[in-house]
Amino acid sequence: MDVIEILIVGTNQPIMETIARLIDKEGTWKATVSFSFDDACKVCLSKDFKLALIGAGLTDKEELQLKAYLNKLKPSLPIVKHYGGGSGLLFAEIHQALA
Repeated sequence: MDVIEILIVGTNQPIMETIARLIDKEGTWKATVSFSFDDACKVCLSKDFKLALIGAGLTDKEELQLKAYLNKLKPSLPIVKHYGGGSGLLFAEIHQALA
């Protein structure tokens, strides 16, 4: 089964690492964490992500710029804003975006 690469972007390191651990527990999902807009743009060039998950910490401007960059780089890439709320919501957001 193919691995589904998921980009997670947010500035709160402990929260982003927790989200990554939850994602990595799913057999075919693999998380890559970026802690800044600039890092996210760089890492997008090195992997074929199937989903981008945006967490807290980016400014509104950075979030819009990241969405624009990702849409230009890979127009079909689903981009989801993750608001927190536990692993159930996280998994629902991911499943819905990948469907």
